[in-house]
Amino acid sequence: MKYVLVGAVAGGATAAARLRRLDEFAAIVMFEKGPHISYANCGLPYYIGNVIKDRGKLLVQTPESFGSRYNVDIRTRCEVAAIDTNRKTITVCDLVTQDTYTETYDKLILSPGASPIVPPLPGIHLPGIFTLRTVTDTDHIKAWIADNSIKDATVVGAGFIGLEMAENLHHLGLNVTIVELGNHVLAPLDTPMAAFVQQHIKNHNITFLPGKKVAGFGNDNNKIQVQFADDSYISTGMVVMSVGVRPDTSLARNAGLQIGNSGGIVVNKYLQTSSPDVYALGDAMEFPSPISGIAGPVYLAGPANKQARIVADNVVYGNKVAYKGSVGTAIVGILGINAGLTGLSSWQLDRLGINHLVSTTHSGSHAGYYPGAEELSIQLCYASDTGQLLGAQVVGGSGTDKRLEMISAVLHNCGTVYDLMELEHAYAPQFSSAKDPVNIAGYVAANIISGHHNVVYSHQLQETDYLIDVRNDDEYTHGSITGAVNIPLHELRSRIKEIPQSGRVVVFCMVGQRGYIAQQILHQHGFKNVYNMSGGYKTWHSTNKFTYFMYKFFLTAAFGIMLYSCGNAQNTGNGSATIHNLQPVAFQSTMDTTQNPLLVDVRTSEEYESGHLKGAINIDFRGNDFRGQIQKLDKKAPIFVYCHSGNRSGQATEMMRELGFSNVSNLTGGIAGWEAEGRPVTTVK
Repeated sequence: MKYVLVGAVAGGATAAARLRRLDEFAAIVMFEKGPHISYANCGLPYYIGNVIKDRGKLLVQTPESFGSRYNVDIRTRCEVAAIDTNRKTITVCDLVTQDTYTETYDKLILSPGASPIVPPLPGIHLPGIFTLRTVTDTDHIKAWIADNSIKDATVVGAGFIGLEMAENLHHLGLNVTIVELGNHVLAPLDTPMAAFVQQHIKNHNITFLPGKKVAGFGNDNNKIQVQFADDSYISTGMVVMSVGVRPDTSLARNAGLQIGNSGGIVVNKYLQTSSPDVYALGDAMEFPSPISGIAGPVYLAGPANKQARIVADNVVYGNKVAYKGSVGTAIVGILGINAGLTGLSSWQLDRLGINHLVSTTHSGSHAGYYPGAEELSIQLCYASDTGQLLGAQVVGGSGTDKRLEMISAVLHNCGTVYDLMELEHAYAPQFSSAKDPVNIAGYVAANIISGHHNVVYSHQLQETDYLIDVRNDDEYTHGSITGAVNIPLHELRSRIKEIPQSGRVVVFCMVGQRGYIAQQILHQHGFKNVYNMSGGYKTWHSTNKFTYFMYKFFLTAAFGIMLYSCGNAQNTGNGSATIHNLQPVAFQSTMDTTQNPLLVDVRTSEEYESGHLKGAINIDFRGNDFRGQIQKLDKKAPIFVYCHSGNRSGQATEMMRELGFSNVSNLTGGIAGWEAEGRPVTTVK
């Protein structure tokens, strides 16, 4: 029996080794068009960043050592150019000698992998622009950095490899910019979870440019000019293109093998292609998702290795072992934060029309009283009726991988959120808590399904909601949701008469636990329409901080510096509602020329009494009834709002826009900027 393999990295090399263990006397020939086999391509970014200092560590096996150990005929720098499935032959081109010859096979295994997407942009082949897929690619990147004394680098694409490259270039001391066409990092993640990663990257001085479409590249004084579709550009010392990969199927396609809708080689459950004696595995083939049933590629080394073992067994023993598919469990670490996912995201489920619920919990990686605990955020997606798991995302510090794998195992076995409740974990204070974060995520999800715990998500808040922040006073003063009333949990029972019985009441705390307790108290005091905000203020804050950044970014891209210039009006997209951000001189002149203006000071009464603008009324933005008081004003009147520095008034004007006020102006820089220009204020005597 003669087995021929095309591709000798993770999948091909694993299959060849398994074949030899199963069949000592077969002829095994393995072709690889590159010079290396069985190398650790997942470790390539870390070699660039000098985390892995020895290049040889990447080479798990050399052709010589592998060939000797497994008695495999390994032919590197040989490209398989064609397959004849009728004659069961392949055409091979020796890339060194350029000789072409034919090789026969009894069984053929295809493991060609995937190719980096290189968009046909002007200047894409300029020196200093790279992709990363092979050991040779790392050699070129490291040489470019050293030979050209590179100080700054740009990574195009904020996926898993893009973030790993950004981290490792940052390790080298380079100033790193990440450019992403989408609106957040790690596109498979949902926005609230991606926001945690995005803020962490920003805190480490990596520049992130979302919503930027690269239009081409040019030269700029010995640097590369990255040109964007909006006519802006940046200059950089090097560019790493990490916009994705596609299955390398040209060989299979030309051989007449069936190619699927996602562009991968179609295989059956035995990983057999449309030609019975040809099998395929790894990045180049597609397989139905166990969750959605839709076929697609999975670009992960773990599934490729599992497929290799199955293919070898089926080739030797006949089709006995069925592949069950991959739930797509993946993780990335960048500068101390980890983010992983398994299964489908909420946005993917929405796109597929799969009804589901989402819940978010925040827990410590181990017992809080033991030093070094780090926060873990877990988002679950699950069927609203049965609780069957559909996907999960975990973001945090140490222990992220452990929790992701726990959930993945349940998901892979078609488990439910109730199974998460039952999972046993290894517990000691330095490893976990008595109730592991995964157990807690299961408890919360089960409560939601049962109707015992009604939740609302941050994007579902309505302007008519009565918001109660049940955190302590000091937490509230450091930031809360616009219009929320602060009633600390320990005061809730004594202040329950302050809460309206009509309308929807939404309670929240920092991560959701105190909000849940508050919700149960209110339920048992006769409140019928009470919701706890899933994930608490932490999730709301990360999402809305991200949303504000995106909002500001896109407006700045559209209007440039005029967004903050005197007299500029920005249309917010809410009907005819308009917000003006005005510098002091424009704020004063606009008021002077406006008929019947209304001036509102949204600071505290103490701040107001210490000095305010003449004619201003005081409505405390942090007060218990700001929303109610502000709605008493004429929504069609020209209203001018200010605070101390512009932050509270900015939030107030946004809230007023949502409430339907049609003409609102905000004093940029607040009263502090006003006084800095020597403008007068009035005090209360």
